[in-house]
Amino acid sequence: MTDVILNARIFDGRDLIDATTVVVEGHRIAAVGGDAPAGAQVIDAAGGTLLPGLIDAHVHTNVPGLALALRFGVTTELEMQGTNTRHNRSHITGDDSLADVRSSGFGITPPGGHPSELFPEGFRPGPPPGSQPPGGGREPLMPFSTTPEEAVAFIPKLIDEGSDYIKFMVDDGSVEGHPGLPMLDRATLNAGVAEAHRRGMLTVAHALTAEATRMAVEAGIGGLAHLFMDRPHTGELVDLIARSGAFVVPCVVLDASMMGITGAALADDPRVSSRLDDRWLETLRSSFNHYPQGDLGAVLASVKALHDAGVDILVGTDVSMPFPFLGGLAHGASVHHELQYLVEAGLTPVEALRAATSTPARRFGLTDRGRIAPGLRADLLLVDGDPTTVIGDTLNTRAVWRRGTRHEPAARLAR
Repeated sequence: MTDVILNARIFDGRDLIDATTVVVEGHRIAAVGGDAPAGAQVIDAAGGTLLPGLIDAHVHTNVPGLALALRFGVTTELEMQGTNTRHNRSHITGDDSLADVRSSGFGITPPGGHPSELFPEGFRPGPPPGSQPPGGGREPLMPFSTTPEEAVAFIPKLIDEGSDYIKFMVDDGSVEGHPGLPMLDRATLNAGVAEAHRRGMLTVAHALTAEATRMAVEAGIGGLAHLFMDRPHTGELVDLIARSGAFVVPCVVLDASMMGITGAALADDPRVSSRLDDRWLETLRSSFNHYPQGDLGAVLASVKALHDAGVDILVGTDVSMPFPFLGGLAHGASVHHELQYLVEAGLTPVEALRAATSTPARRFGLTDRGRIAPGLRADLLLVDGDPTTVIGDTLNTRAVWRRGTRHEPAARLAR
């Protein structure tokens, strides 16, 4: 089936373009501009804007999470701790009812290190011991490391297990209310990052404090999966990050939740509540609330300073499971919230949209998506209105395409 989208305002992942027509054939974009081929299914997009499918550059996900993300026009999720590595996602790759996914596998951290402190006593994140991963895949590799030698040895194992990039946890627990948490030391971090780079792998770091950020950047990290939230930025730290070439996934929605700011206002939006069940609405109306002394204004100012210094900013949320103690977040919906926060920080709507489309695709080597251009995957989002001027219009979903399969807005999930 060929879809022809006519009369659209088109944001191609970088800018608004003059063309108003996109032709989708099979899984790919066949043409941008030109006339509609005979016999095509015509979608009149008058009054709407066509965007590349959105990318969430920081999640922890599963099949229900991927399905929910797609409802909100998020066609790719980048997992930063989980089981959706290359050998475990064959059931996802060809399923156009789900967002696509890439994964780090599990991050390198010491025994008892982050994220163990986030969960209630007796709660075990991930699949039950001995369970078969979805799709008949492999059990996850848990790369606990306390020495440079251990970190180096785990890099080829993670690659063999199907990690798409390598994540390092650099967290002393101070932001989560667990000071003194076991943390990678500088030598172990440096050795692991160097070995990953030697093997051609992108590296990312979990770092919530300015000092952890400095450690990760000085180790040569490729990207920061969080923005520090323990203090305001300094020009020196911004310059350090900018000179390193590292990207930053601020996850402002997560920082807000850590400060006790819930997603209740987002949950009250009928464009959101109509697509979430009761568990997700309860989760969205809750928060982590581990760092109430934080200053969200300082976080937003840091985002703007990094952006102004030329640092690539990527949209990410750190969404995971529908539990109130992981609250303030929901798959898909929180990407739109993060876009709003980026605009509040001072990015233009177009700059924010790049952060959810072409920029994460470029930084994670996803050369087949993130833009609207002939030959690329037909991962698309059609919305009413113009989010290049009013960012909140991204929630006005009219249709979503995942590899050319079109989905109309779904009815409310079962209560």
